[in-house]
Amino acid sequence: MGQVKHTLLARVIHWCFIPLYAYGIFKQLDDLSQLEDTGLLIFEVVFASIFLLIVLMRLFYMKRFKVFMGANVPVHRVHKFFAKSVHISLYACLILLPLTGLIIAALFKQGITDGPMQNIALELHEFSAALSYVLIATHISAAIYSRIKGEGVWSSMVPVLNDEKPTENKIINQIAEIENEIYVQVEKLLTRNKDSD
Repeated sequence: MGQVKHTLLARVIHWCFIPLYAYGIFKQLDDLSQLEDTGLLIFEVVFASIFLLIVLMRLFYMKRFKVFMGANVPVHRVHKFFAKSVHISLYACLILLPLTGLIIAALFKQGITDGPMQNIALELHEFSAALSYVLIATHISAAIYSRIKGEGVWSSMVPVLNDEKPTENKIINQIAEIENEIYVQVEKLLTRNKDSD
């Protein structure tokens, strides 16, 4: 049986989104007053709108796939829950980022350059950007860790180093056993709390 992979469209959407996100981060404005340039304001609105549209398309397309698609080993349901939580949080950040950018631009166009509404929009924009860094780093770290364990998930999305087999490395397997025991204990704790309600 061959390795289960995401569809070509899913892989293209995943990998083409990375330069779009990176460009959005690196081209960000230094100061709100830069939006006085009408050409730049229009560009920012168009870019944020395209970014938002692509994120939403990606979200709705990727919902059809399991979080651990391609896994060649059993995945504990608590681990699935954690992974799904990271994905959902990441999508929320990536939606909030352009949405708050559009709100900032709309407020600026209305002459609201400071004050509580603009400050809230700016704070949410900065928060979603900062949280997206953390979540993307978590996502990448988890993907690399999964590749080291040889779970098969990496190969479903990444076009390189995808001759995956479960690792025979004793240290990695011991770490994976500890990780799985943590999931078991979390599940027991949640079940106990649920039963006591």
